[in-house]
Amino acid sequence: MEEAKKETPPLFDQLKDYAEIKLKLTKYKAIDSGSAIFASIIGDMFVAISIMLVFVFASFTLAFYLAEVFQSDWKGFGCTALLYLLITIIIKFNKAGFEKPIASAFVMKFFKNKQEDDRPAN
Repeated sequence: MEEAKKETPPLFDQLKDYAEIKLKLTKYKAIDSGSAIFASIIGDMFVAISIMLVFVFASFTLAFYLAEVFQSDWKGFGCTALLYLLITIIIKFNKAGFEKPIASAFVMKFFKNKQEDDRPAN
C-alpha cells in the first residue's frame, strides 16, 4: 500500500516536465528579445556617435570657412555659434513636433523586435 502512495502518476510527471520546459522557453525568449533590443541600441549608439563626430567636424569646417570669409576668427566662430543658437531656439519652441516622431520610432523599434519574438518557430 505504501508503494502506491509513493508513485506519482505519469500524467503529473509529464505536466511537471511541460511546466519546466515552458519556463525555460520563456527565459530563452526573454534573453533573445533582450539581446536583440540591446544589439539594436548599441548599433544606434554607434550611428549617433558617428553623426555627432560629423556634426562637430562640419561645425569646425564652417567656422574656419566663415573666419576666412570675414578675415576674423572670432567672427567666423561667432556666426557658427549664432547659427546653432538659432537652431536651438527653433527646436525649443517646436519641441512637441520633434518629440513625437522620436518616441514613435522608439516604440516601433521595440514592437518590431517584439513581433519577431512572437512568430512561431519553423
